[in-house]
Amino acid sequence: MAKINFGGVIEEVVTRDEFPLDRARQVLLGETIAVLGYGVQGPAQALNMRDNGFQVIVGQKPNSPTWDKAVKDGWVPGETLFPLEEAAARGTIIQYLVSDAAQMATWPQIRPCLKEGDALYFSHGFAIVYRDQTGVVPPAYVDVIMVAPKGSGTSVRANFLAGSGINSSYAVYQDYTGRALERTLAIGIAIGSGYLFPTTFEMEVYSDLTGERGILMGALAGVMEAQYEVLRRHGHSPSEAFNETVEELTQSLIRLVGQNGMDWMYSNCSTTAQRGALDWKNEFCQAVAPVFERLYRRVVDGEETRIVLQANSAPDYKERLGRELQMMRESEMWQAGAAVRALRPENWKKE
Repeated sequence: MAKINFGGVIEEVVTRDEFPLDRARQVLLGETIAVLGYGVQGPAQALNMRDNGFQVIVGQKPNSPTWDKAVKDGWVPGETLFPLEEAAARGTIIQYLVSDAAQMATWPQIRPCLKEGDALYFSHGFAIVYRDQTGVVPPAYVDVIMVAPKGSGTSVRANFLAGSGINSSYAVYQDYTGRALERTLAIGIAIGSGYLFPTTFEMEVYSDLTGERGILMGALAGVMEAQYEVLRRHGHSPSEAFNETVEELTQSLIRLVGQNGMDWMYSNCSTTAQRGALDWKNEFCQAVAPVFERLYRRVVDGEETRIVLQANSAPDYKERLGRELQMMRESEMWQAGAAVRALRPENWKKE
């Protein structure tokens, strides 16, 4: 493992230099990796491993849109594509990548398929950490492991195809075979991780649920809406309000942050922007810190899990979700966004 200084804190991480792809192939030689679920993470991880030369099969509900998607991606029914239970029984490493609510619903059918020495793999600590709510309690005779990519399945696949990979955390919850850690790291390399850093199932799910409700999605959408609405109330046009709220962030500034950090982005902006940002940063931090603290406590005590499982298990969940997303899509801000995106130079019609 490589020791890296993260802002004064030394962490041990695993890179492709320490654990190259050839070593991963040797570790997983003779293993059949069964990817259960073909929705979000499933396609990316399955396709990346297949492209890297590993023995992969997919488990999915027959006659479903995701089954058809798997067929289009080259998985062959009866050869590399099977119903969930059959795939689980055929695999030696079972990647449980159906949704969190679906893990709770399908666990009674999947558990009997696990054989002694198998590895039960997750990309999220949810089902294990909140097992009192999900009922997912693995048998003692399997390894229980996790690799959690720090990005969506779309990014996992796109970064792999671009040759860059995406960073992932990893953890071992139960080591029955004595090979659990080695299997975990091999899978992490197989799916195309940029580098791997250690965590626990608990810490992964606490940070993940906080992050997606916070800065990654919930807070981001919320502060964008707040600023856009303030600008509109004060007479700014939709185009001006959207450009100053979203377009400049996504098309310019966040790219500078990604390249060399926030300080570098600040140093490449006007002195007026620098001074104002530095003056207001602390006020925003103080304002939202209590919200993040309350959010974190709700994640740890399981309240967010209760809400997720109750909502996502409802028979009309997809319909209600569709209505909520439609409201967002049809709001003035995101309608303005569609118009702005259409005006980007890359979308101009060539004469």
